Amino acid sequence: MSMSSQKVVVDPITRIEGHLRIEAQTDNGVITDAFSSGTMVRGIETILKGRDPRDAWAFAQRICGVCTLVHGLASVRSVENALAYKIPPNADLIRNLMIAAQYVHDHVMHFYHLHALDWVDVVSALNADPKATSELAQSISGYPRSSPGYFADVQKKLKGFVEGGQLGIFANGYWGHPAYKLPPEANLMAVAHYLDALAWQRDVVRLHAIFGGKNPHPMFTVGGVPCAISVHAEASGGGQQGAGATALNLVGLQQVKSVIDNMRAFVDQVYLPDTLAIASFYKDWFKQGEGLGNFMTYGDLPGNGMEDPSSYFIPAGVILNRDLSTVHELDLHDPGQVQEFVSRSWYHYEGGKERGLHPYAGETTFDYTGPKERYDYLDTDQSYSWLKAPRWKNIPVEVGPLARVLMLYARGHEQTRELVGSALSTLDLPPAALFSTMGRTAARTLESKIIVDAMEGWYNQLIANIKAGDVRTFNDELWEPSRWPRKAQGVGFMEAPRGALGHWIVIEEGKIANYQAVVPSTWNAGPRDPQGLSGAYEAALKGHALHDAQQPIEILRTVHSFDPCLACAVHVTDPAGEELIQVKVR
Repeated sequence: MSMSSQKVVVDPITRIEGHLRIEAQTDNGVITDAFSSGTMVRGIETILKGRDPRDAWAFAQRICGVCTLVHGLASVRSVENALAYKIPPNADLIRNLMIAAQYVHDHVMHFYHLHALDWVDVVSALNADPKATSELAQSISGYPRSSPGYFADVQKKLKGFVEGGQLGIFANGYWGHPAYKLPPEANLMAVAHYLDALAWQRDVVRLHAIFGGKNPHPMFTVGGVPCAISVHAEASGGGQQGAGATALNLVGLQQVKSVIDNMRAFVDQVYLPDTLAIASFYKDWFKQGEGLGNFMTYGDLPGNGMEDPSSYFIPAGVILNRDLSTVHELDLHDPGQVQEFVSRSWYHYEGGKERGLHPYAGETTFDYTGPKERYDYLDTDQSYSWLKAPRWKNIPVEVGPLARVLMLYARGHEQTRELVGSALSTLDLPPAALFSTMGRTAARTLESKIIVDAMEGWYNQLIANIKAGDVRTFNDELWEPSRWPRKAQGVGFMEAPRGALGHWIVIEEGKIANYQAVVPSTWNAGPRDPQGLSGAYEAALKGHALHDAQQPIEILRTVHSFDPCLACAVHVTDPAGEELIQVKVR
């Protein structure tokens, strides 16, 4: 290692479903190579073997403590796909509304409470002029909570935290780092909206409780949704009034409409304007952090059942080498398309670690050969992660909001093209700016606007069906295993907030014979494959110039732009393995 060469280790960057470690090799402060290591094993697939497929969703939900809805629904869809089990239109509409609410809730919470603090210097807000902050806020939005007095109150509260040594969630950040570029007024505005988003999200999650009985871990069922609908005013459910009642009535549905309106107002008046305002100070981040240039979506939000891909609001496909003029077709059942490799993972395949397996034939056999001590370096020439390396036709791809926005754009979705064009025009940026760290962040915001606007259509269709006398939410035709084939297999897929999510199931004699879940973070955070090709995280980090290896905010910005659900502390070590600094990452 030369004098200008240094290895930077960030461990752990954590997610709810596990912990993430990044090792980056630098030369003269520039990252020349990066390695992404998942350091906690999951094992849900092994737990599910031999169980009743109708119960799988309840276990699969526990893959993640945040994305409980999407794993539960992907699991249910896998059984329905295997059995060719068609669900009622109302069930699809209710599922669409629940998925959409998860999108908007997840994206807003990620932006303000996880990712924005990579761009917002919280302590700098103490130097802001509340009157000037009010003028700034009112210049970009009609959000009513924008008075000088309001920002003065937020500043006073923040000052009390700082002086009392009780920064809590804001403690131990890189405050004062020269990479922060926002003026104090913009920082104060962002901190205020951070706090507003905390209150806002409490209302948003009511939609999941109304339809799914509770949140997190809402209820699902193979064959539809478990919430019955009643046209009688006295019946209620989902936490509504009415002792002992379980059916959802029009009063509860009106509360759903209120939640949707509240979600849309916050996206329009706060989230979208804040993203554009913050992005305008970080235009250099629209030129770095792209990585692969390959993007994939599974498709979701059906208008005519999951059996009809042409009805999906989010279309399926693969984009290669930034070429938006060509969308490659995707077949999740084809063993030659989706495969998982373990040549650099702590797993063993019966036929050898170099082979790739389609999830139907997937294996989950643990084979840990990693570091014995926490601060030992990974042997990146061998196995170095609990994540497998999924590939599409042997090609690494990125999944997530940027992939979905690009796919909608490529497919000619009018609103997407208008929003992307307007955002780029406002920021005076070329279309290529989307392929970047900040482009990934902006795409998440634009997607929230697209999805929250679409919710009104699904809600109106649900109300129209009910008024026309269609209240069916469950199909019991194939509920009994006696009606199932002796052997069946299927994939339940969806577009989770973080990207393409698939659960593959093999059913034999009414029991689960094999189960494999390939989650978005596996696609994005996975390690090298047998060809030596990097995953999305690893590729996106290359070329980053670190201002200070002891405070690698640049690594955090790009990794967080994928939304890996951070939760814990970050440690940075020097080449000798000694801890240099410890910070809380929120």
